[in-house]
Amino acid sequence: MIKLGIVDFDTSHVVAFTQRLNHVDAAGEQWVEGAEIVIGCPGTSLMSPERVPGFTEQLKSYGIKLVDDPDEMIGKIDGVLIESVDGSVHYDRAKPFLEAGIPMFIDKPFTCSMEHAKAIAKLAEKNNVPVFSSSSLRYGLEVQDIIEKADEYGKVVGADVYSPGSQHPRNPGLFNYGIHGLETLYALMGTGCTSVWAVSTSDVDVVTGAWQDGRIGALRATRAGAHSYGFTAFCEKKVIASTINAGFIYRELLKRIVEMFQTGESPLDINETLEIVAFIESAMKSAKQDGERIKLESI
Repeated sequence: MIKLGIVDFDTSHVVAFTQRLNHVDAAGEQWVEGAEIVIGCPGTSLMSPERVPGFTEQLKSYGIKLVDDPDEMIGKIDGVLIESVDGSVHYDRAKPFLEAGIPMFIDKPFTCSMEHAKAIAKLAEKNNVPVFSSSSLRYGLEVQDIIEKADEYGKVVGADVYSPGSQHPRNPGLFNYGIHGLETLYALMGTGCTSVWAVSTSDVDVVTGAWQDGRIGALRATRAGAHSYGFTAFCEKKVIASTINAGFIYRELLKRIVEMFQTGESPLDINETLEIVAFIESAMKSAKQDGERIKLESI
C-alpha cells in the first residue's frame, strides 16, 4: 500500500480525500484503492485559518498521525499531497519534497505565478520527480465522456465553459475558483492557446482564448446569480451541452492521483499546467487593459 502524507489543512479536500483513500465515512462507491493517508501536517493558513482546527480534529479521529513540520514526513511516505488552498505558498511547500525525490500532487491552483510554476517544474525535472496538479472538475464524468467518445463525436472544434468564480487577493483572478472552469476548458480543448481577451466586473469574468489551430474557447466565471459547472462542446459531428455532476469528481481525481504514485508518471503533462498558469496571468493583464488581446507568455 502506498503511504501518503498531506500538507496544510485549510481545505475540505484533506477530509474528502482521506475518507476515500482510507475508506472511512463515505459510501463504498466513492472509495479509491491503492494508497492511504498515514501522516499529515495541519500547517498555517493566511486564507482560511478558521478551517484548520476542525479538519485537524477530523483527521485525528481517522487515526492520522500529525506532525508540526512538513519535513518530518520525509522518509516516512511514498508521496505527498500539497493541499494549501493558498496557491502562493505551493512552491515553498513543495520544494523540500521535490529535493527529497518524493512524488507529489499539488491541489489547485498549481501556483499563482509563472515564476513559481516554472521553479516547481525545473526542480521536478532536476530530481526526476513526477508532479501532478489539477482541478477535480477536469475529471467530471461528462467531461471525460467527450474525450472517450472522440470517434463518435469528432474533434472538439470549440467550447464554452462556465463555473463559479469567487475571488481572493491571495489567489488573484482565475487562480482562486475560476480555475475549475478553466481546467474543464483545457480538458476539452487541449493545449495550444496563444492569446486571450478578458472582461472582468464585480459579478463575472468572461475570458476568450484563441488556439494556434484557429479554435476558440471561452470561460464564464460567475459571482452573481445561480452558480453551476458545465459546458457546451462544439464537436465535428455533434454539439453537446451538459452540466457537470460534482458527486464523483473527487473519486475520479483520486484515481488519477493514485495511478501517478503507482506508475511514476503524471496523467497530465506539466506543460499543460504551465500553460494554464500563463493563461490566467494573461487574462488578468487583458482585463486590466480593457479587454486588449494578450499573448500567452512562452512556456
